[in-house]
Amino acid sequence: MSEQLFDLVVRSLWISGTALLFSLLWSVPISLTLGLRKFKGRQVLISIFNALLGIPTVALGLTLYLLFSRGGALGFLGVLYTPTAIVIGQALLITPIVVSLLTSAIESVNPGIRDLAKTLGASERQASLAVLGEARKGGILAGVAAFNRAVAELGIALMVGGNIAGTTRVMTTEIARGVATGEMLLSIQLTGVLLLVVFGLTFLTNLFRRD
Repeated sequence: MSEQLFDLVVRSLWISGTALLFSLLWSVPISLTLGLRKFKGRQVLISIFNALLGIPTVALGLTLYLLFSRGGALGFLGVLYTPTAIVIGQALLITPIVVSLLTSAIESVNPGIRDLAKTLGASERQASLAVLGEARKGGILAGVAAFNRAVAELGIALMVGGNIAGTTRVMTTEIARGVATGEMLLSIQLTGVLLLVVFGLTFLTNLFRRD
């Protein structure tokens, strides 16, 4: 593996992995709330997250570009064309995936587990964590699906990252650039690595879920 290829792979995995971690910070509490509590508007929120599963990456990328550009509402942050902008964009992109899949996993857990935990003296938080533990297989599936979506997207990385060599250039943007400039060998190599990552993680997840 060449140094250029290695750098692109590592940068892509680091950015998408960081985006997943940030997304989990708010997606897990949202999923627990939607999966365990009954309140007015709950079904509407679930429907909104489900609808956002198919949001075009270019639409989200354009929205973030307008916000992060010098004249945008968040232009003062100075994150446009930095890895931070890609992390933010990917974290927002995969949030509906994590929330939708994790909420479904939590809803499928036997309600008696939460009731038993509370009967044994567990706090509300501890009871929720017990349910989350039972939904761990669905949670891992949600995380892998979200990561695969992030690492394979192009629109956000291109529009708010700018495809800057050594800084914001990732596997997908380099594949697109290579095709446009005729550098097919690197594009083919990166496509192979990308497919290996996506299918490899999915395969390992399926093995885990069978246990």
